Amino acid sequence: MSDTTTNPSAPTVRAAAIDCGTNSIRLLVADVDPGTGALTDVLRRMEIVRLGHGVDRTGVIAPESMERTLAVTREYAATCRELGAAAVRFVATSASRDAGNAADFIEGVRAAFLEHYGSEVSPEVVSGDEEAALSFSGATGGLAARGVSGPYLVVDLGGGSTELVRGTDQVEAARSVDIGCVRMTERHLVSDPPTDDEVGAATRDIDAALDLAESTVPLEGVATLVGLAGSVTTITAHLLRLTAYDPELIHLAHSAPAGMVAACDDLLAMTRARRAALPYMHPGRADVIGAGALVWRRVVERVVERAGITQVVTSEHDILDGIALSAARRG
Repeated sequence: MSDTTTNPSAPTVRAAAIDCGTNSIRLLVADVDPGTGALTDVLRRMEIVRLGHGVDRTGVIAPESMERTLAVTREYAATCRELGAAAVRFVATSASRDAGNAADFIEGVRAAFLEHYGSEVSPEVVSGDEEAALSFSGATGGLAARGVSGPYLVVDLGGGSTELVRGTDQVEAARSVDIGCVRMTERHLVSDPPTDDEVGAATRDIDAALDLAESTVPLEGVATLVGLAGSVTTITAHLLRLTAYDPELIHLAHSAPAGMVAACDDLLAMTRARRAALPYMHPGRADVIGAGALVWRRVVERVVERAGITQVVTSEHDILDGIALSAARRG
């Protein structure tokens, strides 16, 4: 992530961050102190839009997926105007990197902000490396102050890709691999519930991708594994047996690896109807959470094996917070 030099006495900036991924689009409007990096939430929103539905197979964003996403983008642009966001950054991730018609989507976003926000905001289709850096910045900002020590391995498990980032005060190594929950569902876990053969094929795919990631991001010596994004937070809600999705209870929850693995196995084995009935399950996540759970299980197991970690930390602060901080520092 590229930042300008910060001034500790710089005034607070009201910044808006939009993270448009394969499965969901999210908005954060926050008051940001560019000097300290402290964020005070004004509004957070998330909608499941499935921008990346079918991209792995067809190579393009489907028209209905694009329209769903642009409809929400228009709402977000109006909200940014209404809440007085002075700085806006729109980041698009895996689906927009992979799609042959990504330029049409980018133009649609630009037009939505020009009409509903009042000035042009160009979406940035960031590289996997920058996506990783933004996730690390957002996730680790407050960990040391809470006594959570590094080196950290931050894992951002998305719809199309998963980013693994190692560092303490800054990123030391990062790798993005194509093993997101939507991609693995579409590629392998088509039965309901998935068959043993499907799970085996997906596991081989995941393990090969993690081998690739580990060639860049060493796991030995990691002190804390930090999991981000909707799959991980939902798995944590399942582990905690919440009666409703509660970000305050989920954020910085510390879990034993064995308990996290058991929660993953439980969700993977469920039918989609059973998952959908869970009180903390977002309706748009029920059909892909099994694949997310399988990816997360393999990550947890590998980090336990390599580094001997005894706890897993779940963070509600992620790439969205990193985007907001970078927007404020850019001015």
